[in-house]
Amino acid sequence: MNTLRTLRKAEAAFSRGNAALVAGELASAEKAYREVLKLAPDLAEAHANLGQVLDRGGQPQAAEASYRQAIHLAPANPRPHINLGVLLLAQKRHAEAEAAFTAAIGLPPAQPEAWTNLGVLHASLGRLDEAERCHRAALAMAPDYRPARFNLAYVLLRQGRYQEGWPCLEARDWARVLEAHLPMPRWQGEPLAGRRVLIGCEAGHGDMIQFCRYATLLKQAGVAEVTVLCHPGLKRLFGGLASVDRVLGLDEAVPAEAAEVWIPALSLPHCCGTRQVADIPARIPYLTVEAALLTQWQARLDEAVGGEDGAPRVGLVWKGNPRFENDAERSLPGLATLAPLAEVAGVRFVSLQKGGGEDEALKPPPGMALAALGGELGDFADTAALLQGLDLVIAVDTGVAHLAGALGKPCWVMLPAYKTDWRWLEAREDSPWYPGTMRLFRQREMGNWAPVVAQLAKALRAFVMERSGA
Repeated sequence: MNTLRTLRKAEAAFSRGNAALVAGELASAEKAYREVLKLAPDLAEAHANLGQVLDRGGQPQAAEASYRQAIHLAPANPRPHINLGVLLLAQKRHAEAEAAFTAAIGLPPAQPEAWTNLGVLHASLGRLDEAERCHRAALAMAPDYRPARFNLAYVLLRQGRYQEGWPCLEARDWARVLEAHLPMPRWQGEPLAGRRVLIGCEAGHGDMIQFCRYATLLKQAGVAEVTVLCHPGLKRLFGGLASVDRVLGLDEAVPAEAAEVWIPALSLPHCCGTRQVADIPARIPYLTVEAALLTQWQARLDEAVGGEDGAPRVGLVWKGNPRFENDAERSLPGLATLAPLAEVAGVRFVSLQKGGGEDEALKPPPGMALAALGGELGDFADTAALLQGLDLVIAVDTGVAHLAGALGKPCWVMLPAYKTDWRWLEAREDSPWYPGTMRLFRQREMGNWAPVVAQLAKALRAFVMERSGA
């Protein structure tokens, strides 16, 4: 009788824990699962679910212990293997993560989730052929499994295989978030000629800067009116976009009459027929800056750096948005990483850094003449006006790099080896999205920026010598 009563109490606590986990009430879920494990310490499902709670609650070590205990108690259950693999992959423990996903793949029933997560691991490390094989294996098991199709898009787009890549990118979820808040239907592939279209904001500032160029193609296709919905910081800049009739900020209400249909920004290449790299609409520049704003920032720049000697003015950005999933890899540890650039004589550096890292500009590396102007920038229109007064921009993979490219300003971009963004393609030193303006400096070893900065310093010396006519 006592055993039956204990079992019932454990089942009741397990049900409470599951309900709390689904509701996102992590503290209640943890309490319930720990109660279960006092009553039934060998219940593998409780260990596995407690692992999920701890993982979501930012306790990776405790979560790993729970997952491993669940696997020990029930090695034939694939779910704890997959969850453990995801946790290990987030910690870049690649060999262990691969072993966990492989273990799940070997267990019935078919595990498309394990296959596509293994594909993500391979893609993160640049093993694109293996990644594609894994994602296609997942889709062979579950053709409607959206995560696998989205992850396959990353692999295809990184190789410039746009014919299949853009349709696969339609499986992304983030555009759905905006869909619920817009009063007009989403474009479903019907003809757009004569219609009013809203380009919907998605992803980051750089994405919107990169893909706003497609407004011109929409107009060329006969669209009657184009409205762009964007981040508030881009609204003033996008006001000067050719082929755009109206710009709305995300902080504004979108009236139903603004458009008949809307298209997510990253769906525009698919909509507009970019089937291969050669199809990219790459007429640069496609952004402009108001004359009054240019005059204002030119005066501020002259005041900050002087420049009567004609020394080149080089803008620096060393950190991106910390909320970006791969920011720890794409951002530099700090401004000090760029210290070797200060050894290049005859350069006046300008900090474009805002937010994280902005304060570092006040104490630059020894020998670096750096004007800290990033904190004075109000929005991307200000940034664009300041960029126009520079001779070169050196940046990590951020919105400022896209802005420089869209303005036709020479820009050198530092790219991480780990999870290199698909838009920079594979192994190229240039970008077909910004031809003639952008040069890519790729990290060869994960986390090691020293060779990249050394390459930048060498290129900068050549840049200075070329400008001086030496």
